[in-house]
Amino acid sequence: MHYRVEPMRRVACFTLRAAWLAMALALPPMGAVAENGPRLPAPVLDETAGERASGTLVLAAGCFWGVQGVFQHITGVTSAVSGYAGGDENTARYDKVTSGATGHAEAVRITYDPRRISYGRLLQVFFSVVHDPTQLNRQGPDVGNQYRSAIFPADPEQARIAKAYIAQLNAKHVFAAAIATKIEPEKAFYAAEDYHQDFLVKHPGHPYIVIHDLAKIRDLQHSFPDLYRASPMLVSAARSGR
Repeated sequence: MHYRVEPMRRVACFTLRAAWLAMALALPPMGAVAENGPRLPAPVLDETAGERASGTLVLAAGCFWGVQGVFQHITGVTSAVSGYAGGDENTARYDKVTSGATGHAEAVRITYDPRRISYGRLLQVFFSVVHDPTQLNRQGPDVGNQYRSAIFPADPEQARIAKAYIAQLNAKHVFAAAIATKIEPEKAFYAAEDYHQDFLVKHPGHPYIVIHDLAKIRDLQHSFPDLYRASPMLVSAARSGR
């Protein structure tokens, strides 16, 4: 059941919002986090550093608000845009995607500087703190194939690295169940409506954000201190070139 509240229907009670926020900040990071460094091994197979000036990957991991929020806090990421991938252009609208019948997943397009962070390192964050990759067609309270875990590779090399990393993690049994993440090549990405962009930053007191997403930001900071940036890379800033 997807119980997110639309942006225009904000929670009116400040006291209730403050209580939710306090509760979220008091929670420990999600999962069994190592004291120093990420809980998952780095990919054995990765792209060659410095071959390109810019790279792009598209990932789906449930509600795109939190996924975008995590990657906006990563050093080397120059843009993270919420959107839809897996279906046709004419159904790439929030009111249609939420039906679960479009083939789209809520996704995030991440643009990054390969000289500062690699594709494989971003996948390590994706599997470590962004979501539970063993859940099939759901994340937390959100159920349906529009909330599936998926990687939409930009080219065969990205697909090869992603497949190898999933096999690596499954072989080491780092999760209690097999990884359910799908690799879906040759799928276009369509940016979501403006009110979905930078949602975590703009609405930190939204109940969904407080309950499900703020812990991911803390988890990123704890697990990947070398990658964490305190000031998020907002969509508006990326568009203006700042």
